[in-house]
Amino acid sequence: MKTRKKLGIWMDNSIAHIIEFTDQWEELQTIESNFTHQDRVSSQSKSENIMHNKEQQSQAEFYKKLEDIIVKYDTVLLFGATNAKTELFNKTQKDHRFENTKIEVKETDKMSKSQQISFLTDYFETAKA
Repeated sequence: MKTRKKLGIWMDNSIAHIIEFTDQWEELQTIESNFTHQDRVSSQSKSENIMHNKEQQSQAEFYKKLEDIIVKYDTVLLFGATNAKTELFNKTQKDHRFENTKIEVKETDKMSKSQQISFLTDYFETAKA
């Protein structure tokens, strides 16, 4: 049985800040993509195709880690400045494990931890009304 919890994930293509609400918003963890700038430079010297494949594989692993967390929640807000949140959202919409999970996407700028928590508080307070 799922625990009724809210989750916010501020993310871009390389990092995700996982923020959970129990009695208050608290950052649980930060997950980083395994594809680094150094990997990009190394791969570019070999082949554009190799770099692209390695980047896609790393991004898929990054999203898989996030999906494994999201599946435990009822309400999830994906937010951030890049298209990564939309890519993850689209993946979850094709997966039956997320049929009972309400997932929304919001565009935001880069934010500090306190701005992320303030954004989530405002968002979920407004969602109640």
